[in-house]
Amino acid sequence: MKMKTMIRKTVLYGIIGLSSLIMLLPFFWMLSASLKPETAVFQFPIQWIPEKPLWSNYVNIWKKIPLARYYLNTVKIAFCVTFLQLLTCSLAAYAFAKINFPERDKLFLVYLGTMMVPFQVVMIPQFILLKQFHLTNTHTGLILLQAFSPFGVFMLRQYYLNIPTELSEAARIDGLSEFGIYSRVILPLSRPALASLAIFTASASWNDFLAPLIFLNDSAKKTLQIGIRSFMAESATDYASIMAASVCGLLPVVIVFILLQKYFVEGVASSGLKG
Repeated sequence: MKMKTMIRKTVLYGIIGLSSLIMLLPFFWMLSASLKPETAVFQFPIQWIPEKPLWSNYVNIWKKIPLARYYLNTVKIAFCVTFLQLLTCSLAAYAFAKINFPERDKLFLVYLGTMMVPFQVVMIPQFILLKQFHLTNTHTGLILLQAFSPFGVFMLRQYYLNIPTELSEAARIDGLSEFGIYSRVILPLSRPALASLAIFTASASWNDFLAPLIFLNDSAKKTLQIGIRSFMAESATDYASIMAASVCGLLPVVIVFILLQKYFVEGVASSGLKG
C-alpha cells in the first residue's frame, strides 16, 4: 500500500512539475531573448542561455522610451487602486458578514451579480460619466473606476464568516462601535485575506491594458502596458528590446507575489471554507 501511494505521488508530482515547466517556457524564452542581440533572438535551435548576455538591452530600453515615467504612472495607479479596494471591500465585507440589516443577503446577491457584467458592456457608460465629471484623460478617473470590486467583497466576506461571531459580540459588550470592531478585531485577523486581495488587485491593475487605452490619451500619462505596446508599434522588429521591456514590466508583479506568497496561499484557502 505504501509503495502504491509513493508511486501515485511521484507520478502526480511529475505531472505537476512538467505542466509547470511547460507554462514557464514562454517566460524563460522572453528572459533569454532579452539578453541576446537582435540577430540571435529567433535562432534555431534555441540557445536558452546566451554565451555573452547582452545586459545593454536593459539599459537601452530605458533610453529608447520614457520607461521611468510609465513605471511611475503604473505604480501610482496600482497602489491607489489596491489601497482603495482593500478599504472599500473590507468595509463592505464586514457589513455583509457581521452586521444584520434588512435584506442583507439579497442585496449581497445583487451586488455579486454585477461580476457577470463584462467590462466591454460598461466601458461606454463609464466613459460618459467620466466626461460629465471632467475626469477623462486623468489618473484620478481611472483610479475611481477601479476603487470597488464585487470579487474583493465576496472574497473577504467568505473569510470574515470564518471569524467567530463571539469575538464581535464580546467587543460590543465592551463598548466598541462597529467601526471599532472592524478596525481592532476583524482587520488584524484578516491579514492573509487582505494580502491575497492585494496581490489580485495589484496584478490586475498593473497588467490592465484596455481601461488605460480607452481613458488616457496623453503620452505623459500612459501606463507601462500602453507604453510597451506603443513601442512595439514603432519598433516592430526590435524584439530584444521589446522582451527587455516586458521583463521589466513583469518583474514587480513577481516580486510582490514572492513577498506575499505565504499570506496569499493561506488567505485563498481560508476564504473558501464557508459559504
